[in-house]
Amino acid sequence: IRTSGEKRISNFLLWQIAYAELYITEVLWPDFRKKEFFEAIIDFQQRERRYGMVSEQLNESQKDEKVQQTT
Repeated sequence: IRTSGEKRISNFLLWQIAYAELYITEVLWPDFRKKEFFEAIIDFQQRERRYGMVSEQLNESQKDEKVQQTT
């Protein structure tokens, strides 16, 4: 979670955040409360996790898995 609306990571933990899901909010850290935290969780739940793939690759991969499960 990145507060204050900043859309930069300032080279912080570059290797560790590869493929990480970032949530950026305009709310400043001292004002960040349970409500904003739940908003971040809801936003995260609605995302499509692609694990480094584009949507087309992910859809093909899911189709292949379904075919393998039925055979």
